[in-house]
Amino acid sequence: MSSLPVARAVVLASGSTTRRAMFEAAGIPIGIDPAHVDEAELKRSMLADAVPPRDIADFLAELKAVRVSNRWNGALVIGADQVLVQNGVVFDKPADLDHARAHLQALRGRRHELISAVVIAENGAVVWRHMATAKLEMRPFSDQFLDAYLAAAGERVLASVSAYQVEGLGLQLFNRIEGDHFTILGLPLLAVLDYLRLRGVLAS
Repeated sequence: MSSLPVARAVVLASGSTTRRAMFEAAGIPIGIDPAHVDEAELKRSMLADAVPPRDIADFLAELKAVRVSNRWNGALVIGADQVLVQNGVVFDKPADLDHARAHLQALRGRRHELISAVVIAENGAVVWRHMATAKLEMRPFSDQFLDAYLAAAGERVLASVSAYQVEGLGLQLFNRIEGDHFTILGLPLLAVLDYLRLRGVLAS
């Protein structure tokens, strides 16, 4: 797929294949430089200090963007993070398929929120930030459906905190979704593109 011209380097501080695919599908060439942040440990520490979920997502997105920005002079570096909250409980990425099963069982038949934060840094300083929230309601699916879903999806469900993929089979888990599709995938892309146009990185 051909890319549209950009005026300067844009770098994604993440190894997420989903986030990378968003930019590639939009025709935007982007560098990839994961921040290698111990997200799980940082989340545990902040939760122990009663830090609100929105602040956790924002802090981690900023940490990734700033850390990688220090390695890319003049580039715009994008850091993103997503937090799943259900009835005040913050979920972590499932460690294995058994954890993913428990994760989805806890969300079954209930509403939860996905909070996605994105921060852009330039030369080690934050220049822009944005946060968006999606609200989702899982249907009361059967254990048989859950077994079939996990067997079909496999370890792909371990790639995100939500343990589902609404762009694929995971869509069948839901009966109601409110929010931007890209926010659900973990990066509010439309807002990012608006900022890149404002900075003259993309044609307006």
